[in-house]
Amino acid sequence: MARYTGPAWKISRRLGYSTLEDGKEFSIGKNRKERRNYAPGQHGQRRRKLSEYGTQLQEKQRVRFTYGMNEKQFKKFFDNAGKMKGNRGDNFMILLETRLDNLVYRLGFASTRRQARQLLTHQHFLVDGKKVDIPSYIVKPGQVISIKESSRGLAVVKDALNSIISRKEYLSFDENKMEGTLLRLPERGEFMSDIHDNLIVEFYNR
Repeated sequence: MARYTGPAWKISRRLGYSTLEDGKEFSIGKNRKERRNYAPGQHGQRRRKLSEYGTQLQEKQRVRFTYGMNEKQFKKFFDNAGKMKGNRGDNFMILLETRLDNLVYRLGFASTRRQARQLLTHQHFLVDGKKVDIPSYIVKPGQVISIKESSRGLAVVKDALNSIISRKEYLSFDENKMEGTLLRLPERGEFMSDIHDNLIVEFYNR
C-alpha cells in the first residue's frame, strides 16, 4: 500500500483525529472557527458503532497516517518493537517517535512531517555532522540533528522555526547553531497520549 499523499483534512475527518496534531484539519470557514468533527461526504454525519475490529483498525490508522507511513513499513516497525525488551506497544510508539523525519518536525525545522520528509530526501540535514537522507532513520539519545549551513536560508525552514511555540522535553535546541539533540528516549505519556497503542497490538495479534 502506497503512502497517502492527499489532503490531510480528509483523513483526519474520516478518522476523527487530527493527524497534524493541531486540529486545523477540522477548521473551516472564513475565520476557520467552524469545526466539522464528522467524516466527509453526504453520509459523514451518520454515526455507526464500530466493531472491536473496527476500533482496533481505526486506532492503527490514526497512528499510521499521523506518522505518514505506508502499511508495510508501519508493520515492520511493529515487528521490530516485538524484538525489544519491555512493553511492545510502548516500544513501538517510541520507535515511531524517534524517527528522523518526526524529530525534524518536532524540533521545528518543518511545519509538518510530510514537509520534514521532503527536506530530508533533498539532503538538507545532518546527524552528528554526517549527511542522512533517510526519513526512517532511528535517532539515538545524544545524537545531534542539524541543518546544513547552505540550507539555513530556506524560507520553509525559517517559517517553521518562527511558528513553533514549544518543543518536547526530551529535545533540546540551540537557535544559534540551528541544531537539536535527542536528550533521552521519550516517555510514552509525553506524546500522543490520547492514542491507545494496546489496540494496535491487539489488531496485529488477532
